[in-house]
This record gives sequence, structure tokens and C-alpha cells, in this order.
Amino acid sequence: MGRCDPGLKLTRELEVREEHTATALGSGDVPVLGTPAVLALAERACVEAIADDLPTGETSVGTWAEIEHLKATPVGRTVLAKATLLGHHGRRLEFNVTVEEGGETVARVRHRRVLVTRSRFLEKLQAAAPA
Repeated sequence: MGRCDPGLKLTRELEVREEHTATALGSGDVPVLGTPAVLALAERACVEAIADDLPTGETSVGTWAEIEHLKATPVGRTVLAKATLLGHHGRRLEFNVTVEEGGETVARVRHRRVLVTRSRFLEKLQAAAPA
């Protein structure tokens, strides 16, 4: 494994647009930031937090997430996802992500990723594809 040391941090922002709403994503019928968009933003922050530390040919795949969506965020506002690598157990990486808007926490995400060799992962996927 590379230098994916605990404590790695990264912040990513997202301006909430119509395509990020619960209505557009099918996760509800109100025009506010949808939980699937929160999760996608959190995962992106985690992926990018470790990107520079991965050995050539390695990538990570998401395997688990727990999300607590605490507050609605309307279209036009900007949210910040702050990802922190808590640690790793072999190839498994554990993250905490806090999503904030205007200094208030709108969501908390616990996320797990697993390091894989990209070529082997894709080969297994091809082998499993129907003929």
C-alpha cells in the first residue's frame, strides 16, 4: 500500500443545482439536496483524499457507507464535504466525512473503501459478464 496515512484530509464543495435534488434523483419529492448526491460528494472527497498516495495501477472502490442527513439544503447553496481518513486495516480504508453548509453540519457520513489493483478488478468484472 502507498502512503495512505491516517489523518489525510480533503474538502470538496458542491453548489446544489436541480440535478442534485431529491426530486431529480428519485429519492424524494422536494427540491432540496438529495441524500444520493450527499453520498456521491462524500465518496468523491474520499477518493480524492487518497488519490496521490495510491501506487500506480491501484484504485479504491466503495464498499459501505452510513449516512445521517440532518438538514435540508436548497438549490443555490454550496455544501462542503470534509473527508478524513481515520485509518486502514490491510486494504480497507475507513473515512469520516462531515458535510457543511454555512458553518452548520447538514450530514455525517462514515465510509469504507477497499484498495484494489485496477486491472485485476476489471478482469474479474469481464469474466463475470454474461456472454
